[in-house]
Amino acid sequence: DLSSLLKISDDTVRRDLKELAESGKVLKVHGGAASKSFVAPFNAQNEVYALMEKKKIAEKTLKLIRNNMVILTEGGTTILEFAKMIPDTLKVTFFTISPQVAITLSEHSNLDVITIGGKLNKNANLHIGASVINELADLKVDLCLLGANAFSSEEGLTDMDWEIVQVKKAIIRASKKSAVLSISEKLNTVQRIRICDPNQISYLITELNPDDPLLTSYKKNDLQVL
Repeated sequence: DLSSLLKISDDTVRRDLKELAESGKVLKVHGGAASKSFVAPFNAQNEVYALMEKKKIAEKTLKLIRNNMVILTEGGTTILEFAKMIPDTLKVTFFTISPQVAITLSEHSNLDVITIGGKLNKNANLHIGASVINELADLKVDLCLLGANAFSSEEGLTDMDWEIVQVKKAIIRASKKSAVLSISEKLNTVQRIRICDPNQISYLITELNPDDPLLTSYKKNDLQVL
């Protein structure tokens, strides 16, 4: 833990974490603290973190989309930026577990938008639970779009929320191909709970040039880096 790693007392750790949380530099979570870029509640983000990077990722993602595809998405600010950028000429069917993404997609007249409802996770603004997983089991879509809290070339896609992990697993099972949309600072990081191995992901889409050295280790197991 932090006290052992830093060779300081538990009281000092608690005091320092409290000061960092009060200054807005970290968010306190069970067992310690986490970077705000990883766990900031979706509905509390008045200013989108790393907006320009996420817009670049959204632009790259559009290159995967073709008319008459069926696409399944979760939520998050990167996928929301993608939803805003979809050209009005594109005719696609979208399934989504995100109320915000559904509303944004509905502004495009040529898109069919189907929401998959269930219990609402208020931090992530995603529908979760058994009813969502059961509905996803009946789908087989062309492509799913996933955000990332952590993605590693060795450990794959991981997260810290058990219920969200179960829904993301179901999303991947329902999809012929899967794309992870991630800003580069979340690469080479690992959370507590595994969603999938790296070879279960078809595309990794970041703001970086595909030839960036940071991405070298991901170019295996048929994973295409964009």
